[in-house]
Amino acid sequence: MHGADRSDSDRSERSSHSADRPHPDSDPGRGRRIAVDVGSVRIGVASSDPDGVLATPVETVPRAKPNKRSVGPAPDIARIAEIVREYEAVEVIVGLPRTLRGEKGTAATIATAFAEQLRVAVSPVPIRLSDERLTTVSAARALRDSGVRARGQRQVIDQAAAVSILQGWLDERSAVLRSVEAVRHASSADDA
Repeated sequence: MHGADRSDSDRSERSSHSADRPHPDSDPGRGRRIAVDVGSVRIGVASSDPDGVLATPVETVPRAKPNKRSVGPAPDIARIAEIVREYEAVEVIVGLPRTLRGEKGTAATIATAFAEQLRVAVSPVPIRLSDERLTTVSAARALRDSGVRARGQRQVIDQAAAVSILQGWLDERSAVLRSVEAVRHASSADDA
């Protein structure tokens, strides 16, 4: 089994228990990333540029009501899977809303269940769970500080939260990949 494949399966097994972190062994390389902020009413969606530098808002998808009689993925899962295909995403980051104490509450359980359903719909594109404590709160504050009123702007806040989740992932991924490259460069200099 290839190293990245093993890491992805290990990560998949523990994804319901903890947040993922960018890692060079499981990094799919260059390409767009999609992030989703799963709420009880709406899902904010953001994407990155192909170089994985900048996150931008995409859209807000309404949450589907649970329907045990329907066949196939729920409309919200289907729409996000369509976005993943449209953008040719190499990975999807789902915000994992932990409590301030780092515990898994109801919102995290909902996000994890959503991530598992999305995993089936977008396979083989990997799904990552990223700790997103306070992203919606900070997105709302940033929008309010920039003059956007919260009333009637919930969809913008959801997208801004998804942008915040994705930008945090991209920044951490960039730092991880730079440090790995620095170690490789130092190692090759030592060998010379």
